[in-house]
Amino acid sequence: MKRFYGKIAPPWLVLFADLLICTIALFIAYQLRFNFNVPGREVTHYKIVWPVMLGIRFITFLLSGSFKGVVRYTATSDVLRLLLTVLVGSMIMAMLNPVWLHFEGFHLVPYNVLLIDFLVSIFLIVGSRMAFKVIYRRIALSEKTRHDIIIYGAGEDGLIAKRALDTNIRARYNVVAFLDDNSRLENVKLEDVRVWHTSRLEILLEKYRDAELIFANKRISAEMRQHVVDVCLKYEVRVYDLPPLKTWLESSNAPIRLQEVKIEDLLARDAIQIDNPILNSEFFGKVVLVTGAAGSIGSELARQLIDYKPARLICVDQAETPMYELDILLSGAEAYQNVSLRIADITDAAKMEQLFGQHRPDYVFHAAAYKHVPLMEKNPAEAIKVNVLGTQIIADLAHRYKARKMVLISTDKAVNPTNVMGASKRIAELYIQSFNDCSETQFITTRFGNVLGSNGSVIPRFRKQIEEGGPITVTHPEVTRYFMTIPEACSLVLEAGAMSQGGEVFIFDMGKPVKIADLARKMIKLSGLEPDVDIKVVFTGLRPGEKLYEELLISGEDHLPTHHPKIMIARVIRYGKADLDAHLNELAHLVRTQNNQHIVAKMKEIVPEYKSANSEFEKLDVKQHRL
Repeated sequence: MKRFYGKIAPPWLVLFADLLICTIALFIAYQLRFNFNVPGREVTHYKIVWPVMLGIRFITFLLSGSFKGVVRYTATSDVLRLLLTVLVGSMIMAMLNPVWLHFEGFHLVPYNVLLIDFLVSIFLIVGSRMAFKVIYRRIALSEKTRHDIIIYGAGEDGLIAKRALDTNIRARYNVVAFLDDNSRLENVKLEDVRVWHTSRLEILLEKYRDAELIFANKRISAEMRQHVVDVCLKYEVRVYDLPPLKTWLESSNAPIRLQEVKIEDLLARDAIQIDNPILNSEFFGKVVLVTGAAGSIGSELARQLIDYKPARLICVDQAETPMYELDILLSGAEAYQNVSLRIADITDAAKMEQLFGQHRPDYVFHAAAYKHVPLMEKNPAEAIKVNVLGTQIIADLAHRYKARKMVLISTDKAVNPTNVMGASKRIAELYIQSFNDCSETQFITTRFGNVLGSNGSVIPRFRKQIEEGGPITVTHPEVTRYFMTIPEACSLVLEAGAMSQGGEVFIFDMGKPVKIADLARKMIKLSGLEPDVDIKVVFTGLRPGEKLYEELLISGEDHLPTHHPKIMIARVIRYGKADLDAHLNELAHLVRTQNNQHIVAKMKEIVPEYKSANSEFEKLDVKQHRL
């Protein structure tokens, strides 16, 4: 049987079958027209009509190539081609009638016979193809293990998905139900498949225990998507996303590769709508500088900024290979000719001075920073050098060259910090806020939590551990984090920068915090495995400087709303610039000594709320408490 459905009928055989069907159709047309009692005169004419009609059909089939398609993959386009081909042949035959009448004195074939012949020919040719297609699929599927499929979305995309699964013989799927949150569609049947409401999902999964679910509706809310996936995981039902529909429709012979639902899609909220016309006027024709441009946030900022067609977009980073990748990312943009990529270290004051002097940026987005908590806990001098002194260099130059705005990309780890990295970012926040009363440049801070897919984030690490067979390592059963997508975070950064009047600390609505242990288990289930059976979840203990949960407001801070519901302004404690200059001069001296204890002690002096956690520097807090 496998040899049967692996074969493809040669085109000449399909052409012969079509011509045979046309012969039968013409015979039936005569019989129907004359009520199965064809007059002798028409029988005589039929002996001429048949070879003429067959010749015309042969030529039109040959020219249209309608016989060259693979019958078992007949699609709508093939049916339309057949319809047009048969119609053209019938019309040619009809045009021969007046010619025949002129020379022979009678019509070659009655017009009503031609009409009946056309209808019967189409019915038989298309019907035979459809019948063969159905029979072939039944035979082929009997050789395979079929999987029941539930399609979420009873709209156009859902129907396209069903038809693709039905017509693709390499697919081993049998659509048993549609699922939709539209109550008006409940119990309606689409192509003989019942639509179930999402409120009855558990009943549906009880009925089809071995089913799999495909999301066909791209407009499903993040909350509903999360609910459906949670219920499916409870019943150990695999969940998939549709691949691009173009992939399905281009070739029904190609195997359908369903895409597993990614954890990033489940953590993401409904897309934040940024449609602020101010952004166009804010950045169009301006000079914009992005530091840390090769990083996760910096590269997305550059990608979004270039759409506003700045006069010059200067991207600065010291990482060569990621900068090359950024160049490729931006190369397709309309304003690519305005991009300037610079390999440079933000702590190189002379190089930064040269950049500012040459380009005199209107806007500065400062994303360059060291961000890995355990690494910075072991290297406080480097954290200060880049996160604090590097920020000082950029901020001083923005002030000196009269940039309109400078936006610092900060982190929720700067709030009540428990580690060197967070404390260094808090000092950077304090420094740029100190310019508020003494500079023409507007200095802005944006704070947000973890971004999905960023370099070194937990999700890629978990995914790699699952691929390697585990275990997944989580620091603590109760550790929680906020997550948002990189494009979402960068859109909010640009929006905050545009609405700023200077001196604000903007915080973003990060949604609900996610427990990392739950995240790990959900990722295991989405991979079709069982947590703690197939893949172990191992708790390793909090890392140096790590805390159980993150915050967005410092103790004593409050927040104010803005015109955007996802952006708030923190009421922050400010420091005088002279005092901060003195502190930073001392920090710069301590960096040169490389004495980590003295560096961290000074950081704690500048940021009193900085209390170390799981770190060798906890003893400094004890010492301060005794004093």
